[in-house]
Order: sequence, then structure tokens, then C-alpha cells
Amino acid sequence: MAAKLAIHRYLDPGESLAEVLFGLIMALTIISGAEIFTARSELDAHQLVLAVVGCNVAWGVIDAVLFVLGSMFYRSQRARFFRGLKIARGEAEALAAIQEEFGLEDEPLAVAPEDRVRLYRSILALSVHAAPARVKLRRRDFISAILVFVLVSATALPGVIPFLLVGDPYLALRVSNVVLNLLLLVVGYWWAHYTDARPWRAALAILLLGMSMVSVAVILGG
Repeated sequence: MAAKLAIHRYLDPGESLAEVLFGLIMALTIISGAEIFTARSELDAHQLVLAVVGCNVAWGVIDAVLFVLGSMFYRSQRARFFRGLKIARGEAEALAAIQEEFGLEDEPLAVAPEDRVRLYRSILALSVHAAPARVKLRRRDFISAILVFVLVSATALPGVIPFLLVGDPYLALRVSNVVLNLLLLVVGYWWAHYTDARPWRAALAILLLGMSMVSVAVILGG
């Protein structure tokens, strides 16, 4: 529980679950591709382990960098938005911009129109008296990026452990495939606890979705 809470100080549950799911799909794509396209007699467990670990580590680095760039872009976009409020041509234009940016119409919360207007006016009042902070890299960005890297990279480990414990490479391949698919179920079940979805329905949905994406990737040579 403590580890989970520490992660969610820097990544929200949706982000962390997405990174785990991404890592599992990457590992499953390589394992499933090897199972389909490699003859049993030609299967090289050592090369397969290197491929799975190397792929997930590489994509962990890429995803971490993209996460930092996305965070910087989001904050820069927000800073530009608040600077724009200061040069709006009147209160009506500023409130319309705030409604477009922070509109509650699509939120799963019934908010009365007059309450929404009060919220927008409060945001406008705060923006008038505040100066947008200078956008720069923060310590939090680097910690979040490290967590993204760890989540994507670590999901390769359950897929390679069977190759270290089972002498028959083909049997290890089948065991690895089963383990990774079971982890898709676990991810779906875990994800449901942060939503209104029923755990086992969510688990099956994530499993089917993951298998579908792996199939697409294998078929297209990914």
C-alpha cells in the first residue's frame, strides 16, 4: 500500500496502469511473435530474453522522455491560457474562454448553471491577481519519468523468468505467454478499483483488449 501511494504521488492511477499495460503488450508481442513464427528447434531462449528486456527498456526510456515533454507542453499551454485571460476584450470573452477550458458540462457531476458561473468568475478573479509561473523542468518531472521507465521496463521481468527456470525453451515460451496474459487480467482487475466498472468485467475487457492489440502488432510485424 505504501509503495502504491508513493507512485501515485507522481503518477495518477490511470497513467501508471497505462504504462504497465503498455509494457505487458510490448513483451507479449515479442513472446507471441516468437511462438508463431519461430520453429521449436530454432528457438533461442537467450536471444528471446535479450529481445524482450531490450525492447521494454528502450521503450521505457522513450516513454519517460515523452512523458516529460508532455508535462512541459501541458504546463506551457496552461500558462499561455492564463496570459491570454489578461488581454481578453472584456469579462464576457474571458469567462467564455474559461468555460471552454474548464467546462463542467461533460463531467459526471450535476452542477447548476449558476454554480458553474460562480466557479468561472472565481478562476477569472484569481488569474487577474496572479502571474503565471515560469514553465521549467521540476524535480517531480524527473521522478515521474523514472517511475514511467521502471513500470515499462519491469513488466518484462515476469515474461523472462520462465526462461530462467524452465529448461525447455518452447515450454518456457508457453509458460511466459500464460503468465503475461494472467497479468493483463490482474491489471484490468486493479484498474476497476479506480472506476465504477465491475472488477472481473474490467479484467476480461483488458485481457481481450490486450490480446487484440498484441494480435494486431504481430500481424503487422510490430
